[in-house]
Amino acid sequence: MMSLPMRQWLRTYATLGSLLLVCVVFAFLSPQAFATVDNAINVTRQIAFLVLIAVGATFVMAAGEFDLSVGAMASFAGVMAAQLAVLGTDVVVSVALTLGLCVLMGMFNGWLVGYFGVLSFITTLATGTMLSGLTFWLTGGSTVFENIPDHFSWLGRAVFAGLPGPSWVMLGVVLMAWVVMHQTVFGRQLYAVGGNNRAARLAGVSVLWHKVGAFGLCALAAAIAGVLLASRLGSAHPTGGNGLFLPAYAAAFLGTTAVRGGMPNVLGSLLGAATLGILANGSPY
Repeated sequence: MMSLPMRQWLRTYATLGSLLLVCVVFAFLSPQAFATVDNAINVTRQIAFLVLIAVGATFVMAAGEFDLSVGAMASFAGVMAAQLAVLGTDVVVSVALTLGLCVLMGMFNGWLVGYFGVLSFITTLATGTMLSGLTFWLTGGSTVFENIPDHFSWLGRAVFAGLPGPSWVMLGVVLMAWVVMHQTVFGRQLYAVGGNNRAARLAGVSVLWHKVGAFGLCALAAAIAGVLLASRLGSAHPTGGNGLFLPAYAAAFLGTTAVRGGMPNVLGSLLGAATLGILANGSPY
């Protein structure tokens, strides 16, 4: 029978060990295609959008909730930023307005969940459906690609110090999210809210505003992913971010297995997204 220390070790490091094993297998099968610096850089670009949404999902999971509108939020953000850029609005202003509006919508989700006590599954499924309808109405169901200015696509396609722009944004968001979750009072209290709402409230923690903040940060991460995706492609599709929803939550759940106790955490979500990305990248080999 397996000893207790061995079981604890497996619970803590099994995800990381599996990722390393997958890398070793793919590197052995195709060293000239998989085990290269260029391919490693390519993987960071491929998983950037997935990591952003997974990190956003981590905030609401830490609060004990789920946000099913992240895919629709990413699609809406990409469409809105692209359409504003087409209308001649400065790109910085377009992106800022888009991110700000998405944060407000995310905070509204959190307010509905925290104030009225409605299940987050139901709330965000409803708001996500309405947001998808709004996105289709804005675009007429067609892709936004005509007359998009070149500078809108700059960040999504630029390369800095050998890494693509989306990879740098991903790393920056992961770092800031880790600081917020693990080095601030807000982050520690967010875990308390997710652990036990009643106990957190009795301890003086504002459960409502922590949920509002968690959903707002989740929406911000999804919006950044949507804008970056549109910038990378040079176009915005009304369902462009929908395909990232399930993989992002899969990455976040996979990341909980990398920490003893199964707690949602930023680095675990990054690890989970990297695992999915490497499997997708290496499977053709």
